[in-house]
Amino acid sequence: MGEFRPKTARRPRVRALSVFGTRPEAVKMAPVVLALAADPAFESRVAVTAQHRQMLDQVLSHFQIRSHYDLDIMRPAQTLTDITVRALERLGPVLERESPDIVLVHGDTATTCAAALAAFYRRITVGHVEAGLRTGERYAPFPEEMNRRLVAVLAELNFAPTPVARENLLREGHPAEAVFVTGNTAVDALLATVRPDYRFKSPLLCDLDFSSRRVVPVEAHRRENHGPRMESICQAVRQIAVDCPDVLMVFSVHPNPEVRRVAHRVLAGAPRVLLCEPFPYQEWANLLGRAHFIISDSGGVQEEAPTLGKPVLLLRDVTERPEALAAGTVELVGAETGAVYAAALRLLRDPGHYQSMARTSNPLGDGQAARRIVAALRYCFGLSPARPDEFVPARPNSD
Repeated sequence: MGEFRPKTARRPRVRALSVFGTRPEAVKMAPVVLALAADPAFESRVAVTAQHRQMLDQVLSHFQIRSHYDLDIMRPAQTLTDITVRALERLGPVLERESPDIVLVHGDTATTCAAALAAFYRRITVGHVEAGLRTGERYAPFPEEMNRRLVAVLAELNFAPTPVARENLLREGHPAEAVFVTGNTAVDALLATVRPDYRFKSPLLCDLDFSSRRVVPVEAHRRENHGPRMESICQAVRQIAVDCPDVLMVFSVHPNPEVRRVAHRVLAGAPRVLLCEPFPYQEWANLLGRAHFIISDSGGVQEEAPTLGKPVLLLRDVTERPEALAAGTVELVGAETGAVYAAALRLLRDPGHYQSMARTSNPLGDGQAARRIVAALRYCFGLSPARPDEFVPARPNSD
């Protein structure tokens, strides 16, 4: 991959352009954007592609972040090719105008990959936040696994959330000097949002009685779960609700038509199943904080749940976050109806098993990731003499 060389800013303040487009990216980049804005050594700029429109805007509003550029690429039934082409085309003029010293991207979306490529075409340094996550399977998750691999090659600075992610990058040949272990920024965002005295604004959530019902949030939206797998997941949700009268399933229905069609066909009218539009981030995060456990195919939930002490049943066959599996807070259950149902009933009926998963030590972050990323940027641009401290995961709690 070549040797790491310190960067040189072309102006008195380092101009950092953060580019993101989806709700998960916005949540995880918000702490970094805010930390950059608070440091006088940086000129923080933000460009959003709006790959997700409404869900993205909710997060920007919550964290009080104003985008300097809104590329507004979202279209009905857009394909991955559509997203990538429009993002590349519209980011070009932004990069020409801003001429940033570094472009920061996050994770594994089409926006992330397109932004890294657009910056590379203009010989602009790319910094990859949440770098190094791998399943080792080309098409799982699709297309996120390949997006991450491609961005790692394009990036000169990689901010790995954990030591495991760093080792993945080192095995691929990335110079150790350019890899920084920071923790995951999802934990930063979560700790700034979840409060025990939080009052829900959604009428539906305001009416929930968490003292008399065990509330189980559900979300399923990943492309590999479309089609028959989504059907199986929804059938499991329905059966859990039917067989467990004290349980309330709160299903956040993603706007993707592939998800909505199946969820409403299988679950509309089911007892103790609430089909909801996606909640604003602050509502969803505080719902997770009060949940009994979570059923999800989300990457972010795997990062958030250990801090909240909530077990997660992961609707996937592989995960790029093996630390959560090792800590015992996440269980891979796939998408087959019987497997999801059985895993849920074990959590509901076996208190010992539930407690073994409800751990509070988070191997993925400690709330200081954004600070470490900014400190790493200061070091890389010669503004600080020493590398920043690295995130060291806490040991899992014993049973």
